[in-house]
Amino acid sequence: MLSYRHAFHAGNHADVLKHLIEVQLLRYLAQKDKPFWFIDTHAGAGCYSLDTGYATQNAEYESGIARLWQRDDLPAPLADYVALVKRINPDGQMKLYPGSPLVALELLREQDRMRLFELHPTDSEILQENFAGHGTQVLMQNADGFGALKALLPPPPRRALVLIDPPYEEKQDYQRVVVALREGLKRFASGVYAVWYPQLQRAEARQLPEQLKQLPVKSWLHVALSVQAPSEDGFGMHGSGMFIINPPYTLHSVLQEVMPYLVRHLGEDEDASFTLEHQGK
Repeated sequence: MLSYRHAFHAGNHADVLKHLIEVQLLRYLAQKDKPFWFIDTHAGAGCYSLDTGYATQNAEYESGIARLWQRDDLPAPLADYVALVKRINPDGQMKLYPGSPLVALELLREQDRMRLFELHPTDSEILQENFAGHGTQVLMQNADGFGALKALLPPPPRRALVLIDPPYEEKQDYQRVVVALREGLKRFASGVYAVWYPQLQRAEARQLPEQLKQLPVKSWLHVALSVQAPSEDGFGMHGSGMFIINPPYTLHSVLQEVMPYLVRHLGEDEDASFTLEHQGK
């Protein structure tokens, strides 16, 4: 369970999709003066080196963020996300990629709070180092985010984005996501919940979006980016998706603009495509 290290995959096509949407969700919550919380159940190390260590082994960022880095025709929402990553790299060289916690930290205001959970001992230690010095605004815990989530909901300001993106190395993670959301919604029905999942040939991955659609919620949005055809041997990730509960009403139109662009520039073959569907407002 503890073997997964996100550094291998930092900045890939799945990160582009996940963090593009994270930026959109956080900017929407920040439109009101009232504070909100950002809760990350599987926070990772928080920031990743692209020119040393794990990320260099497969260099997955080269088919993700690197393809957008120098473009001057980015749709505005995508340009906003890329500009945030560039702020982490002030010399203009693509050396660091922010994980979800660092993306959030760039957008949180003084009144907002962040609660981070990471079970992997090494990543948890790095996370503590990366986010030291932020006092009570950022609290971190070496813990299973699925279990820890219960005690946090509802958060004091009654406004929050809950990001759930486990490694899915164990097939039980798919069911844990459904259970965590079902329990979380009982405590905090008005929260914004964002679930990331990999597109794989295994049945659990294919079934997860349909299971999430059955949750007792009024509004949801499902978006997925497939960058290539599934491999013939059935191994490997050919895309990823995000399922958002209580999404901003603006998100669907943003993704209608951005997803065709991502298919064109991150797609690997003629089977590259996207899915975009929603229910409710």
